[in-house]
Amino acid sequence: MTPQELSARLADVIRMLGAGEVVSYGDIAKVAGAPRQARLVGRVLATTSGLPWWRVVNAQGRLVPGAEQEQRRLLEAEGVVVDGNRVVAAAVGRFAR
Repeated sequence: MTPQELSARLADVIRMLGAGEVVSYGDIAKVAGAPRQARLVGRVLATTSGLPWWRVVNAQGRLVPGAEQEQRRLLEAEGVVVDGNRVVAAAVGRFAR
């Protein structure tokens, strides 16, 4: 798979995330069939407009540095529980309770 094809596949997986679903960069990479490409997920999020970026956090649930307030607002609007700068519960995904 070419780098462009992999980036497109990662973007497709991100587009499939639904409201209240929170996953990690590594989760996206794994679903896309490239489990060692978590850093590329971040690059795709940073360079592709229109993706639901706020639904992707690091494996510990930390929000995106520098965008914490906006990400918190967007997640909480979808019913996700955020404590400080960390997701603690979501309806679907890694942090489902």
